[in-house]
Amino acid sequence: MADFVPLAPVEPTLDGVDGSMRWYAVQTHVHAESKAALHLGRQAFGVYLPRYLKSRRHARRVDSVAAPLFPRYLFVAVHPATQRWHSIKSTFGVTRVVSNGEQPAIVCPEIITGLKRREDASGYVQLEHRPRFAPGDKVRVLDGAFSECLGLFEAISGNDRAAILLDLLGRKVRVLLHHEGIEAA
Repeated sequence: MADFVPLAPVEPTLDGVDGSMRWYAVQTHVHAESKAALHLGRQAFGVYLPRYLKSRRHARRVDSVAAPLFPRYLFVAVHPATQRWHSIKSTFGVTRVVSNGEQPAIVCPEIITGLKRREDASGYVQLEHRPRFAPGDKVRVLDGAFSECLGLFEAISGNDRAAILLDLLGRKVRVLLHHEGIEAA
């Protein structure tokens, strides 16, 4: 259930076109974003939970899992003339509505539109991949044949591979490893 994110059938509001809808940010309980989205959708609110594919290392493997772009937060569309935002606060999985004092803070529809534009065909927000290291930074290899070897970060090449220079047999050797397989030394 953690990866299932329902969207209420209010399509015109998801891209910010309908000016009568207002978007609010909602804080959820820890790891309860999908549960809150489900219950809010059942109440006929428009719900947007932006997610991305996160690389995860487990048991010497790297795989991708869906993760919320903003952990513990999601966006809710409310039609002020017909829906009351107060019921959001008592929804299962919701901690609070992000507010300015007593009034909920309105999220600009352009923010929602911008996030939706960055989604791929599967509905995941595409993030820019920036290297965690600058060229010349000292790194340590975490696993594999070069486990615990120290080297210098050179660059990120295709397919999320990190090019590092290892000092092997008295000379620098360029090695390509998955970027999740190295850490700062």
